[in-house]
Amino acid sequence: MDEEIEIINTNTRVEKLKNFLISKRKQLITSLILIILILITFFGYQEFKSSSKEKLANKFNSIVTNFETGKKENINNSLIEIINTKDKTYSPLAFFFLLDNDLITSSDEINSYFDLLINEVSLEKEIKNLTIYKKGLFNSEFVQENELLNILNPVIKSEDILPKSDWYKKFEKYWEPSEQKARENLDNFVNKSILNYGVNRDFPSIKGTSLLSPYIRNGQINVGDIWQKCKKLKSNNVSIKKYTNEIGWREFSHSLINYFPQMLKGNLRKEFDKFPWVNNSKFLNAWKKGMTGYPIVDAGMRELYETGWMHNRIRMVVGSFLVKHLRINWKEGEKYFRNCLLDFNEANNVAQWQWVAGCGADAAPYFRIFNPILQGEKFDKQGDYVKKWVPELSKVPPKYIHKPWEMEKKYQEAINTIIGSSYPMPIVVHEKARADALSAFQSIKKKN
Repeated sequence: MDEEIEIINTNTRVEKLKNFLISKRKQLITSLILIILILITFFGYQEFKSSSKEKLANKFNSIVTNFETGKKENINNSLIEIINTKDKTYSPLAFFFLLDNDLITSSDEINSYFDLLINEVSLEKEIKNLTIYKKGLFNSEFVQENELLNILNPVIKSEDILPKSDWYKKFEKYWEPSEQKARENLDNFVNKSILNYGVNRDFPSIKGTSLLSPYIRNGQINVGDIWQKCKKLKSNNVSIKKYTNEIGWREFSHSLINYFPQMLKGNLRKEFDKFPWVNNSKFLNAWKKGMTGYPIVDAGMRELYETGWMHNRIRMVVGSFLVKHLRINWKEGEKYFRNCLLDFNEANNVAQWQWVAGCGADAAPYFRIFNPILQGEKFDKQGDYVKKWVPELSKVPPKYIHKPWEMEKKYQEAINTIIGSSYPMPIVVHEKARADALSAFQSIKKKN
């Protein structure tokens, strides 16, 4: 009896195992069939895709061939069919073909296909620029300029190009950017001012320079024309020679960066690579804003920010103050001038900053340190230049205009100009700053 029960149990287990294996086999077969179907679908799709691409290529090539042999029937419709396939290769090719051969005569059509190519085909934005380049649409007879601008609105928007604020508008008070104005300024300078240039160029309150540098920078007048205009004077006047020498210095700067391109990124004189520059953002910002406490320096920096230009004599004064009184790297000054000057010229800017820092070609010795007080008293004796750009000092008498901190407190109160409140105290003391600068210079001499 027990043996019979055992046989029955064994048969039951075998039956269950058999059923389990049959079930798993069915699942395995189903999975294999599914995988095969997926592979067939994938390769079939790829073959279909490849076949579709090949058909598009053949269709497009056929259209081009027919067009070139004079068979132009239904070409527009065929090309539009290709565009509507939204293929990333042949849709834009069909569009360009329509444009190149004047087969589109409606700005609405152009606009429609632009939208399709850019938004639905998701082509890169460069397609728009490429289209303009290939077609030269501004010269097209069938699209007026204002229509084209409407079409290209998503691409070219003035508000995306211009600064967010109207800070540049102030320049319109000081400059009229045109070739005609440049010629007019040159004629006025040569006819009325050049004979006194040698003396007047040092006084910032006098219009003693040509003011042509922004026009040169922006291509509205050529230095060759200026040179020839001066040579026609046929005079031995020293001022004319000094002015033409300045043009020569400009060309010298260009020669320097041509033969020594390393100047664009570093010191020409390599011993200055070891100079102990000071990293002081507070002093740098005070210098940029014209709040150093030295009136002639502050007047220059404010003139720069307001007009995009600065008088040549004052450029040397503010440059010397930054690199010698504050011992801030000349590169900071070069960068700020680059961003502010309407007459910015890469060669001139780099060469002149290295000149004033003592690390460039034919540079001013580092120990030549401009005294901002004496420079003011010598070249702006009455303070006219300072008072124009630093109006908070307008009531200060000439005796104190370049050292207002020396006024007695009661006198400051009498003219309502409190130094330290109305206008800042000097951020450094000249005598100490000069001594520190000379000491720093001596330190690199010892290392070499």
